[in-house]
Amino acid sequence: MIDSFPVPVCDNIRIPNSKIYKDEEFRGYNASKRCYFYGLKVHLAVTQDGEPIEFFLTQGAVSDTRALEGYVFDLPEGSTIYGDKAYNYYEIEDFLKEIDSINLQPIRKKNTKRPLKPWFDIVQKLHRKMIETTNSLITKLFPKKIHAVIDNSK
Repeated sequence: MIDSFPVPVCDNIRIPNSKIYKDEEFRGYNASKRCYFYGLKVHLAVTQDGEPIEFFLTQGAVSDTRALEGYVFDLPEGSTIYGDKAYNYYEIEDFLKEIDSINLQPIRKKNTKRPLKPWFDIVQKLHRKMIETTNSLITKLFPKKIHAVIDNSK
């Protein structure tokens, strides 16, 4: 299963004062919370038991479909990868199937050209719970607030 989650480095109101990241490429959108953030995105692949097997960081503005090209997918032949609606990228699906015999099965949008059988929706949603739980557990380890102070004495 694959998914991504944001790692905000500062609130939107504090973006002009940010010293770490200054470019617009770090401003991303979190669709589940319907808000913008400023920072990084963690792209994560986990087993069906929720054990992380691969991750990488991108700027906040990088979409999940663009990040899909960054995964290594060192998986056994015939593996199936489940993803959310953001991973509907037919060219990568075809490439993985042809080269590595890996099935990329994202949740399909309503206007898709490649609809899935209705029963498959239930299977995907069961698998999605595992990665959402893993994302939540990792996010819980982050501090809720960072209070940074600039030392002007130097």
